[in-house]
Amino acid sequence: MEILGKIIELLPEKSGQSANGEWRKQEFILETEAQYPKKICFMVWGDKIDEFKIQQGESLEVSIDVESREYNGRWYTDVKAWKVSRHGSDAGSAQSFGNEDRNTPSISDNSLDGDDIPF
Repeated sequence: MEILGKIIELLPEKSGQSANGEWRKQEFILETEAQYPKKICFMVWGDKIDEFKIQQGESLEVSIDVESREYNGRWYTDVKAWKVSRHGSDAGSAQSFGNEDRNTPSISDNSLDGDDIPF
């Protein structure tokens, strides 16, 4: 899935230790540029934080995977970025960061065939 928008907030980086070793993540708030803008919190893990170098105010296209998991009867959803494309003032200035080989399963981007209602 891809989302387009502008970064309106960078949340503090978090890190810790797990059974698999050290980890770190950073969350970002992106506001879509639609008629009815939505705010979406997505996260970037590990070395991709340094690779993407996301800055406040940037207009981006973010490729994401959405994954939910259950813990103690509650469901938690993660929106993880695996690729970031920057869009400058002209069409020739787009830059992509990330790759197609990601460790999480992909979710297909369903087209609504012109129908704006998703249900």
